[in-house]
Amino acid sequence: MASIGVPAEIKRDEQRVALTPDAVRDLTGQGIEVRIQAGAGLGAGFADPAFAAAGARLVSAEEAWGAHLVVKVKEPQPQEFGYLRSDLVLFTYLHLAAYPEVGQALLEAGTTAVAYETVQLEDGSLPLLAPMSEIAGRLAAQVGAHLLEQPHGGRGILMGGCTGVRPARVVVLGAGSVGWNAARIAAAMDAEVLLLDRSPQKLRSLEAHRSGRLVSLVSNRSLIERLVPEADLLIGAVLTAGGRAPTLVSEDLVRQMQPGSVIVDVAIDQGGCIATSRETTHTEPVHTLHGVQHYAVGNMPGAVPFTSTEALVSVTLPYILVMAGRGLVEAITDRPELLSGLNTVDGAVCHPGVARALGVAPRHPMACLR
Repeated sequence: MASIGVPAEIKRDEQRVALTPDAVRDLTGQGIEVRIQAGAGLGAGFADPAFAAAGARLVSAEEAWGAHLVVKVKEPQPQEFGYLRSDLVLFTYLHLAAYPEVGQALLEAGTTAVAYETVQLEDGSLPLLAPMSEIAGRLAAQVGAHLLEQPHGGRGILMGGCTGVRPARVVVLGAGSVGWNAARIAAAMDAEVLLLDRSPQKLRSLEAHRSGRLVSLVSNRSLIERLVPEADLLIGAVLTAGGRAPTLVSEDLVRQMQPGSVIVDVAIDQGGCIATSRETTHTEPVHTLHGVQHYAVGNMPGAVPFTSTEALVSVTLPYILVMAGRGLVEAITDRPELLSGLNTVDGAVCHPGVARALGVAPRHPMACLR
């Protein structure tokens, strides 16, 4: 019988879980054994009895990691590297460009690792990244508004201003799912929003949905250099699938921002797109440099673990069902977009963007599976 293991997340402040009780019921109904580490769902609001009632076995971390297919939310932590092995298929967010030590551990163990964030459809969309990007974008505006308040270290600016007083100026770098959702929520707060992206086509596609004080602009270096010093809130939302995020804002530009301004670097799980960003946690979410508050939490959706877990499982479950039921090779035949999700197989890197970020030669994904 195929088995799926769901370990408890041990990354700091991570409360999401990779399956819900409803998803477990779907899997066990297909004759698949599901092992849930005891307590794995508590932080997201899913108690052990609910998993047991759905047919899961409540197990230790060792037993969860001993399954054929291990499904997680975040990349393995150093304490978990000992569980990696050559006959394991790991399905989770990896972001190996930002966490090269995880990539090295996967290669040394020979683990087959499929990354949610690089599963890509023919139209270029990233179906397993999209819901977390949507949540992170919405949170970025919400967090930025909070940090602009004077008691929280900000300039004391209300996002929407008030009659006779200007609103906050929000600059969003990147018009993908993160950037668009951040810009849309900020505009709904009546902020003045400038949404930048290099693609006129992408901006044009969003134009019909634009509302409030939201202006879209085709990005270039000179424009960024003019707008960043004037931003009350700067949101970094660029994405390079599988690779490291480009650094769009230099330390010198950050120095030019007003004291009490705020940066939310959502791209931090890809290394960040602001030169002065460093990864923070939900417990200690902000570091201040040059008088500017930097929020760069690497697992932003973990702040709302119930919403995030439900959203994540809604898109991963169809892939988990086919991978557990038919095996990875047949799953790729059924769902060819899984091929782009392959990051490591048998000691080789199979995704070109990840290989570039890690400084190794890539192998073609199909060659990896032979």
